[in-house]
Amino acid sequence: MAADPNPKKFPVLSYVLARLPSFTPAKSSSSAPAFDVEQPPPQSSIEIEMPHLAEPGVLASMTKAITDVAETRSVLRTLGPRPDHEAVDRARAKLNEIEGMLSESFEDIALTEAAGEDEIEKRRREMDQEKTWCESILKLDEVHGSYEKLLSEAEERLVRIYEFAEKKAKVEEGEGGVEEVEVNEEVVGILQEALANPVERVDLSGRKLSLLPEAFGRIQGLLVLNLSNNQLQAIPDSIAGLHGLVELDVSGNLLETLPDSIGLLSKLKILNVSTNKLTALPDSICRCGSFVVLDVIFNRLTYLPTNIGSELVNLEKLMIQYNKIRSLPSSIGEMRSLTYLDAHFNELHGLPDSFVLLTNLEYLNLSSNFSDLKDLPSSFGDLISLQKLDLSNNQIHALPDTFGTLESLVELNVDQNPLVVPPVEVVNEGVVAVKMYMGKRRITMLEEEERRRVEEEMEQANAGWLTRTTSKLKSYVSDVSEYLNPSSPRDPYLEREL
Repeated sequence: MAADPNPKKFPVLSYVLARLPSFTPAKSSSSAPAFDVEQPPPQSSIEIEMPHLAEPGVLASMTKAITDVAETRSVLRTLGPRPDHEAVDRARAKLNEIEGMLSESFEDIALTEAAGEDEIEKRRREMDQEKTWCESILKLDEVHGSYEKLLSEAEERLVRIYEFAEKKAKVEEGEGGVEEVEVNEEVVGILQEALANPVERVDLSGRKLSLLPEAFGRIQGLLVLNLSNNQLQAIPDSIAGLHGLVELDVSGNLLETLPDSIGLLSKLKILNVSTNKLTALPDSICRCGSFVVLDVIFNRLTYLPTNIGSELVNLEKLMIQYNKIRSLPSSIGEMRSLTYLDAHFNELHGLPDSFVLLTNLEYLNLSSNFSDLKDLPSSFGDLISLQKLDLSNNQIHALPDTFGTLESLVELNVDQNPLVVPPVEVVNEGVVAVKMYMGKRRITMLEEEERRRVEEEMEQANAGWLTRTTSKLKSYVSDVSEYLNPSSPRDPYLEREL
């Protein structure tokens, strides 16, 4: 299948994926040979080169580390194979040609007396179809490109897991592990130097570390700590001792949790925990009030802390893509400094009403939430600073009526949505046409509402006048009837004949 990783390029990843139940191709019972205990199947070349791969514990750890690959691959199955380089180049060239000729072609048709509205509409449909086809190819290529990056990162994670298992086996067998000793000596050397002579930066990225010494929390004056691309499964609580830390990078590790003590890093501005195995962020992270950038890409988060918005009021950039987040907390509307939010490839069902309070937001990516995201808040147009918006690959049928008030919007992507409002021909004309259409639609709706309101008021006024008139008329009729047919008895004296 096109979404399967290349075994030559990603040998470990291919090996692990092939052993997952959902990835193993079905075999008919008639064609499957009987398993012979005395004659087990031959080992693959990678099993010979990496004998610990077959160990249940190693395979289980690797399986947990690639759930993001498995999920993304299942999505790509529905999207189809990656277009080849030539097809992408043709689509890009054709798209440029269409966009360049679109207005000119319609002007030529309009100037031709023989051309009627049917001919113009026919040409428009043809060009819209070609444009949609080209854009679909480019988008599919982009999605596959992201998947390729994901495969590379997954392969690196699996190699680190295997190397850790291999070192562990050597230690258990009494062989020691020279490389690990060298790494430990290097780390100890850096630590001793930092404790003796305060430093502002420590870079331990790519050192295959599986454990961070507690003593790192005693380094004075440390501003930047880079622990990325290691094998860390935990961050010690002692990290809270780095009171002046401004930037922390622990991306590309095996972290399943962050310590609660991270909330004591009051000066921390940049935190990168991407490409780990986090299922939740600790509530204490909300106390990091100096946060400017928070990167949690490629984890397993299903939600964000409830108070994250009300506490992280200085946050400017939030990247939560490639997780399993189903909803954003209502407090997110209090992130008044937020200018950049990327939440694509999640499971968002919608946005909280408070989201429209993010009046400084300039970039928003909600693409690829697929069948979960179906609509946007009615006041979406209140995002007055929004410049770039990506809503592609969702199930949105109609843009909100206030969409036309997004005056700063210059880039819009709504591909692969069952859009009815605005119609596809308007979408294909670009963001300006969409805003104009939605603006006119809103004006028409407001005028219709005003007309109905006036009619209702007139009906109520007429009903009141009729009620008052009827009441007066009844009173008058009653008086006349009383005069003509008095109900009191007649005086006998007045009835006598003269």
